[in-house]
Amino acid sequence: MIATMIAAVVLIVCPIQALSSDGQITLYQTTFSTDPHWTTNNPRSDYWDSNTGMYHFAIEPSTGNYAWVPVEYDGGSFTLEYDLILEQVDDGATFRLGFTGPEMDRLKGPNALTEFTTTKYGKIMQLHVVTQNAKMSDVDSHTSLDTGAYSGPTVNYVTNTTYHVMMVYDNDKNTLTERVTEKMTGKPIWSYYVNTGEPLKFMNRIYLGSVGDYGQMFKYAIGEIDNVRLYAPAPVTETPTIAISSSTTSPPLYTPHPTTRKPTTVPTTSPTPTPKSSPSIIVACAALGIIGAAAGIQKMRKNR
Repeated sequence: MIATMIAAVVLIVCPIQALSSDGQITLYQTTFSTDPHWTTNNPRSDYWDSNTGMYHFAIEPSTGNYAWVPVEYDGGSFTLEYDLILEQVDDGATFRLGFTGPEMDRLKGPNALTEFTTTKYGKIMQLHVVTQNAKMSDVDSHTSLDTGAYSGPTVNYVTNTTYHVMMVYDNDKNTLTERVTEKMTGKPIWSYYVNTGEPLKFMNRIYLGSVGDYGQMFKYAIGEIDNVRLYAPAPVTETPTIAISSSTTSPPLYTPHPTTRKPTTVPTTSPTPTPKSSPSIIVACAALGIIGAAAGIQKMRKNR
């Protein structure tokens, strides 16, 4: 019985514990105040820095280096956000962090990546996605005349500045949006979206690295990330409504039959009701009776 009650309490408490203070379901979160134990194949480049309380990276093309952490995800809308400081991004090098499947390959789905690179257009931001059915879409922050691409003014990031990066996936609209702001001021830097064309599924890890990047080696994107969080909107619980029929034509379930009763004579003088003792008075009286009986027995014993 006790075990059943404990199990019931656990079932009630666990979903509540998954909800964060902003009403979202947190799938993964770390502030890097302690070692998050991300898996990496290059611990000299990608590691937790205990001095800064952040995660250091040095991403080099054509090396296939990576760092990742597993996440349980069953599909649906999500938001991935993190803080980023880029110290160095060589021409041809790219920092990338995102949500992906087990291959962690930029060219193979499913993956959704935020990217910061250096090209002939300067230091630009990119949003890249490949669905599980190999549909690829991307957009970056330089002006393009291509239909459906970003057509605003070219926006460049700068090194040694802390940015807050958000990647928001809307499962209902099949859209993926990247938003970049300055961490200290909250100033918007760049924001744009791509249409995924189909729902994103089968992603199970957050990662950074160069898998699928076959650019020139000895080019580096170096810096730190902090405050990584992946979360999903809490499910909406609808309260069922009970329909009340307004029809008056339905017959009652039971139709009473009239009965003949003899007239009763009502007395003109109402009898005085006998007052009822309250439970507290009854208890008090019983206690006094017990005390009295005990006293009587004691007196009888003395007289013997």
